[in-house]
Amino acid sequence: MTQYLKSQDNGLKVSRLGLGCMRMTMPGGTENGKESIATIHAALDANINFLNTGDFYSTGQNEMLVGEAIKGYSRDKFFISVKFGGLIAPNGMPYGIDLRPLTVKNYLTYSLKRLCVDYIDLYQPCRIDPEIPVEETIEPIAQMVKAGFVKHIGLSMVDAETLRRAHSVHPISLVEVEYSLFNRNIEKELIPTARELGIGVVAVGVLSHGLLTKERLQEMKKRFPQFSGDNIDKNLSRLDALGEIAKEKQITLPQLLTGWVLAQGSDIMPLVGARKVSQLQESMKALNVSLSKNDLDKIDDIAPANSSSDNGPTIKFKNGLMVFQ
Repeated sequence: MTQYLKSQDNGLKVSRLGLGCMRMTMPGGTENGKESIATIHAALDANINFLNTGDFYSTGQNEMLVGEAIKGYSRDKFFISVKFGGLIAPNGMPYGIDLRPLTVKNYLTYSLKRLCVDYIDLYQPCRIDPEIPVEETIEPIAQMVKAGFVKHIGLSMVDAETLRRAHSVHPISLVEVEYSLFNRNIEKELIPTARELGIGVVAVGVLSHGLLTKERLQEMKKRFPQFSGDNIDKNLSRLDALGEIAKEKQITLPQLLTGWVLAQGSDIMPLVGARKVSQLQESMKALNVSLSKNDLDKIDDIAPANSSSDNGPTIKFKNGLMVFQ
């Protein structure tokens, strides 16, 4: 039975699980994208209709891959989310954002062409430029909604105040933001605000960007000062305890972590980054994970909300933008 995201009256009909396509065209992807296309087909055939991409992912190649994959499917079978505004240098490295109102329609034009569609289901700036009021960025997107080239407007990595200001210009349907058992900072303000306004949440980084092994913890220790001293042992202990719960339920640790995000509300969609059909199938099993109140209490004891700062980089907001410290 298909599970759909539930927020208030924003008119969305999207799956509880979303497929992030960014890594499909990154170095290490499959030859000619055949397996990535097969993965998108497997998702659509399983009624996972939310496909997340960006016009700057692999300098447009990602959108073209998604466009190729959706050929032959009826338009109501897929829901495409596109982020725009990222600037990429010839060496492939990001170097900033451009969210001037003048540029929004131009970005959209190229995305429509690369995806071979008449409209984008969800269009959202990849970040917010602190030098440009969010209202000025949303206004031209709202014009494109009125013109029929965009169906819904989203935001990415913003705080509660910015979300509210954007929503005052045009209804925001979804907000994409970092959220996982190991990073629960948005529970304080952003999630309550989104729920008040009837906005769904797309959770990225639900597996804490691979923070599931000792090797990964050691790597993160080099990048972030929070991973020092007792924090390594503390996090390894948490992973062991969570692993025991997963073992009892006969599921994998990633499935438990994804299932935990799903259990936080029917208005929250975890985004999974599968490149292969087998990876997608494993991720989809999280939809069948059942966590009782007792299970959730045990998990909360292992990784309480106030422990986020020693689980990884602390997320704070500066000028309305999500930043890592």
